[in-house]
Amino acid sequence: MEKIIPEEIKRVRQMKLDDILSIEKWTELEKEINNTFGVCASVYDTDSKKITKFKKWPNRLCPVIQADGKSQSFICAVANLNLGMQARQTKKPVIAECDAGLLKLVVPVFVDDEFLGMLSGCGILLDDSSVETYLITKFTGIDEEEIASLSNDINKMERVDVELLAKYLETRVEGIVEDFINN
Repeated sequence: MEKIIPEEIKRVRQMKLDDILSIEKWTELEKEINNTFGVCASVYDTDSKKITKFKKWPNRLCPVIQADGKSQSFICAVANLNLGMQARQTKKPVIAECDAGLLKLVVPVFVDDEFLGMLSGCGILLDDSSVETYLITKFTGIDEEEIASLSNDINKMERVDVELLAKYLETRVEGIVEDFINN
């Protein structure tokens, strides 16, 4: 039996991610994904803003990129916005790389036809990819040798495993939405 979304919520404001699951539960999911798959898991709203405070880096390079406002804006934020838009339009998971060469996986969250945000995993390498040291150097000003050193232990994942991860995240999101609708 399908739950009708309360009209009061629809009339007053756009539904948000914490309407379907508490921030604490989203945080637990991020931690579980990080611990199980070794990716930086994050939940973002419709404006691509992170909704939790949890952050556990899967490598030594990402915090350096994030600490530099210019790099974060031109690498992380651009990937988030572009892939988030693609996931929103297709209503399907998107697997790609950020401009630093690292994996970015985005799974959209919809209730009925309303887009609430996305669940994301990033910060590892696809098995056939490499870090874009030159580009990162251009944005951060850090020399390529240091970028290479920060990147030398980044975990890799085969594409087939990334696709399984995407399916797992999609299934988790579907379960969250289904629980919300049925309760």
